[in-house]
Amino acid sequence: MPSHAVSLNRRHLLAAAVLSSLGNASWSQASHWPVKTVKFTVPFPPGGPVDTTARIFTQKLTTMWNQAAIIDNRAGAGGVVGAAAAAKDPADGYNFFVGSIHHAVNPWLMGKLSYDIEKDFVPVSFAALFPVFLVAHPSVPANNVKELIALSQKGTVLSYGSSGNGGGTHLAGELFNMEAGTQLQHIPYKGSAPAMTDLLGGQIQLMFADAPSALQHIRTGRIKVLGVASKRRSDMLPQVPTIAESGGLPNYEAYSWAALFAPAKTPEAVLTKLNADFNLALSDPAVRTRLLEAGAEGDPGTPEEMRQRLKGELRKWQKVIQTAGIKAG
Repeated sequence: MPSHAVSLNRRHLLAAAVLSSLGNASWSQASHWPVKTVKFTVPFPPGGPVDTTARIFTQKLTTMWNQAAIIDNRAGAGGVVGAAAAAKDPADGYNFFVGSIHHAVNPWLMGKLSYDIEKDFVPVSFAALFPVFLVAHPSVPANNVKELIALSQKGTVLSYGSSGNGGGTHLAGELFNMEAGTQLQHIPYKGSAPAMTDLLGGQIQLMFADAPSALQHIRTGRIKVLGVASKRRSDMLPQVPTIAESGGLPNYEAYSWAALFAPAKTPEAVLTKLNADFNLALSDPAVRTRLLEAGAEGDPGTPEEMRQRLKGELRKWQKVIQTAGIKAG
């Protein structure tokens, strides 16, 4: 065999050995990712807000990639079952996790978990914000947040319903009590629907309600809206002021959210590519319209922005849960 052929074969063997040692890192940097089905674990049942949001953006990604982006619903224990499963998925660039506000709350409500949302996952991007509206029965003699605060501080007993103990709409109310110095009484329900039924009937006076529960009744005038709990006005009801601006509570901010995570040690090149593709998908006007129709607002960003927001959410809800003495219901 000619000497140059032997040398060439040795170079091929060396190259193969290097590629083998690099494993996933080599292909992850290739511009043609993904080359097979990409799985997104959703830790809630089909049909809920997080699941609906995930299905909207995975449908768009499927079209963009010409590869299937599928949802794997792993419901149970307020998002814990799905998170624990996703934390064990291979960090191969084909497994991702759609987390929610529950994953900034569960560590403080449930104690030690089998996973750590900051250590076992890496951030890709925030996905969507679900606005929370402060709404009242028409009989409540307050038409804005300042009037509501004054009414409560004068001793008027006001109750607010939520979708359940320790849920996002409960925490929004407890944060309001802390910021406004009010004593609104919490009434937990098993879901937003029965709470809204009692608000419409006047059995409770208030709700910090998610958009899907509230919008229809706001628009028909069956309940009145006093403010939106997020930092900026909602595209769904842009005429409604924020609680921060209308109530003189500059630090008040509460909303539910969905965000995209990857198992720790997922190749950096994949995270960069997915973040770029995800932001592009959420910039599509048709996708944004579908999200708004589902009660969500597209809210993408960089992995570092998501990391910092997650840290802020964890700190905020830890303080609220510990101050209010909230226990898992």
